[in-house]
Amino acid sequence: MKKTVLVILIFISGFQLLAQGIEDLTFGTDTTFEAVTWNLEWFPKKGQTTIDYVTQIIQALDVDVLAIQEIDNQSYFELMVESLDGWDGYYINSEYLALAYIYKTDVIEDLSIYEIYTNKWREFPRPPLVMEMNYKDDHYVIINNHLKCCGDGFLDHNDDWDEEKRRLDACNLLDQYIIDNYADERVIVLGDLNDILTDSPANNVFQVFIEDTNNYLFPDMDIAEGNSSNWSYPSWPSHLDHILITNKLFDEFENDGSDIQTIKIDEYLEGGFYEYDKYVSDHRPVGLKIKTSSNLGLDDITLLKSNLSNYPNPFNSKTTISFDPAMANTEVEIYNMKGQKIQHYKILNNQSSIVWNADSFPVGIYYAILIVDKNVRAVRKMVLIE
Repeated sequence: MKKTVLVILIFISGFQLLAQGIEDLTFGTDTTFEAVTWNLEWFPKKGQTTIDYVTQIIQALDVDVLAIQEIDNQSYFELMVESLDGWDGYYINSEYLALAYIYKTDVIEDLSIYEIYTNKWREFPRPPLVMEMNYKDDHYVIINNHLKCCGDGFLDHNDDWDEEKRRLDACNLLDQYIIDNYADERVIVLGDLNDILTDSPANNVFQVFIEDTNNYLFPDMDIAEGNSSNWSYPSWPSHLDHILITNKLFDEFENDGSDIQTIKIDEYLEGGFYEYDKYVSDHRPVGLKIKTSSNLGLDDITLLKSNLSNYPNPFNSKTTISFDPAMANTEVEIYNMKGQKIQHYKILNNQSSIVWNADSFPVGIYYAILIVDKNVRAVRKMVLIE
């Protein structure tokens, strides 16, 4: 009898695994910011069939921003975007396989999209496509790339047309552009970068980023160093699609809820990678999700130990929030019970208190959060009464 039950359970479990489909894909959440890079390989590979696949996948993943590479047909791209309820898209004209963005219109605000290095064809066959935008009061700069392909794995510094040398020079230019223009920004560099992260320093085109650990981090380095089953380009196999973040996002990437992964869509198709490669792409998407202070939920807030003070508490109009004399990069944010940020204060050096005027807010429980260098240091529960 026990053996029979075990066999039935195994059968049911196996059936459920086989029965999962695109609608079972998940990645995005309401409390994280998500950015995904996805090479769609000559989109659309199979016309309307590819559009139908990709539309279903995007709706299932439910992410905030997709950075797309290899758009071959603008009309088909626009047709797909029109079918996506809640997303909009941006396509840049290109002579050869364009870059594009797809983004959620209800959370992405103050959008600006533009190309850089348009006169550097050797380094950038496709100029990097920058998206500047706001997500829940946080400003982000996203740089979408599709670097030169191919090569023999060895850097030839004496040959400007060596493929690895072209990618190396492209990375050096990206580094310089970030230093000159986005030194104090949340920057995410992503795309089909057409090389692996694990080459030796002598042949590593990403060395300018890898060696500058104070300013840059490849969150997908663990993927690159791990099992090949999680790599983004199974056909080789290799891991070619990367996401790079700057130091303004380091601490937030360490938050519970932040994550990076290769999204193995092929595991949700009956025909596996054969079906995915035939109708969608030979690249898997790589997705980053960030749990920031701006989208902390109530559960995150209440788990933090508070050493702030406020007086009076409870209060019916104004309260003074006190803390140790502030150093540089100190902020105080006020959240309501829903985990929504409702007030933000930049604290001056040596300042030790602020007065919060809550006249315009309903009675209830609120939280003051002390943030130093983007790290949450303390939380204070405050009660507003009539």
